Amino acid sequence: MLSLANLMAALNRVEANRGAPGVDGMTTEQLRPWLREHWVQVREELDAGVFRPWPVRRVTIPKPGGGSRMLGVPRVLDRFVQQAIAQVLVPVFDPGFSGSSFGFRPGRSAHQAVRVARRAIEEGHRWVVDLDLDRFFDRVQHDALMARVARKVDDRRLLRLIRRFLQAGIMDGGIVSASSEGTPQGSPLSPVLSNIMLDDLDRELWRRGLRFVRYADDIRIFVRSKRAATRVLASIAKVIEARLHLKVNREKSRVVPASVMTMLGFGFYFVRGGKARIRVDPKALKRLKFRIKQLTSRRWSIAMEERIETINRYIVGWMGYFRLADTPKVFAELDKWLRRRMRQIRWKEWKRYSAKRRNLRQLGIPERLAREWAASSKGYWRVAKSPVLDRALPKSYWADQGLKLLNPTWQRLRSA
Repeated sequence: MLSLANLMAALNRVEANRGAPGVDGMTTEQLRPWLREHWVQVREELDAGVFRPWPVRRVTIPKPGGGSRMLGVPRVLDRFVQQAIAQVLVPVFDPGFSGSSFGFRPGRSAHQAVRVARRAIEEGHRWVVDLDLDRFFDRVQHDALMARVARKVDDRRLLRLIRRFLQAGIMDGGIVSASSEGTPQGSPLSPVLSNIMLDDLDRELWRRGLRFVRYADDIRIFVRSKRAATRVLASIAKVIEARLHLKVNREKSRVVPASVMTMLGFGFYFVRGGKARIRVDPKALKRLKFRIKQLTSRRWSIAMEERIETINRYIVGWMGYFRLADTPKVFAELDKWLRRRMRQIRWKEWKRYSAKRRNLRQLGIPERLAREWAASSKGYWRVAKSPVLDRALPKSYWADQGLKLLNPTWQRLRSA
């Protein structure tokens, strides 16, 4: 863990990830200069087993589906040490993890998890157990977790150090509270520790011959009938609570048809021949439209070039993840809506009658229509749908402006 190569890799990773400062206020940019002066002392503390992590800073962020999620932000020095630990734990534990586990693992991704889920559905497992672990990262029992880490780690100094990170405490509003359970989300160690903790569940599901996909604490089990799914939910919930000492959220855990189930922002639908296709979760589409509304708000005074650049960054990033969806018609309809929102912005920018008439004429609209629509008292949104403005500002106009639309971006990414 303290080898030069491992430490340099950890430092580079922490700097690349950036992130907010912890309770000491040190930024990732300040870490490297600070280590040049103080590393000898830190190394001695780690060697002697007396290194003490600081409490994490409590941060609350909104969840996409509503509510909030509590994160813990360690100071950057602690993130650096945790990253160094994680880098030596992953090669020890990861090879033994289940092939149906995809979260926070090298060479694995959410897209792979969704494809495996689709394959299970296509092979006839059309009922899904949607397991919800109640506040998983806040409820992990330290003794149970450390017992699982100790199965493959026999270095007592390292085990003590990991436990100290778990018990470092939380600072919220200047008050430090002890950590008797849980592993704060936001730390470099949390992902690998969560996989170590849930590996026993993976093994139990595998022993029973169940088809499942797990991404961190997001778990889906695929079976052939509703009756079997109900039975699996009840029995697996008992295993989780008795063996892992975690709590299953009975209200949110449910049995649903595969066509209703969603995971990682995706859902599924069926086409002729029983083939399963991937769609975007309606909640994700709702969040997309909400964000685009913000970026195309008429009240946001910004140059069109800058606005388009901001929209493009968002669309390319969003579609980079959701390119897996087989829904070009949905993306095409969203593009129509986006172009209409862009047309109303342009219409407002023209402001006066003279500017509207002149610009419409320059864009190929006959004089009579240009005068008529320039004098229109209709609202921006109604005018944006008019055949005249659609003719004046067609797809080619926005392509010349550099606007990246969803469907063309999807096609480009799918063919890449």
